[in-house]
Amino acid sequence: METVYIETTVVSYLVANPSRDSILAAHQQITRQWWQDERQRYHCVTSSEVWREASLGDAEMSLRRVEALAGLTVLAVADSARDLARAILADQILPPAAASDAIHAVVASQHRVDILLTWNCRHLANPHLLGRVRKFMAGHGLVLPEVCTPIELAGE
Repeated sequence: METVYIETTVVSYLVANPSRDSILAAHQQITRQWWQDERQRYHCVTSSEVWREASLGDAEMSLRRVEALAGLTVLAVADSARDLARAILADQILPPAAASDAIHAVVASQHRVDILLTWNCRHLANPHLLGRVRKFMAGHGLVLPEVCTPIELAGE
């Protein structure tokens, strides 16, 4: 069974109130459908960084997010992961504002996760950046998981 790292944007889309933006609303619906119909086909994990991010913001929405995460295996963020994430930022592979995204990539790589599931197409599911992140990970003896959105992981 493949392991899927559930990144913060996935759980955020899962529990968010329906958007008025048609594309965002479609992404929310795809996420809900994947969570209901496909999730059980994988060993889904998350990290303490996702829990931290999910706990931020509006109290009601953060409660929804952490309730959705309940029951998932939580991967620890080791000091070595934080160090590598800082190196990704220092090497300007990702911008300073993407510190959490760097942590997600490193933790998923360190734990040998198969797939990193995200809606973050700016810093994670971005083909213009993935090659650089993949090369960085390889230089540190790690393999970056496949990074995709729920659209790509829905049904076979």
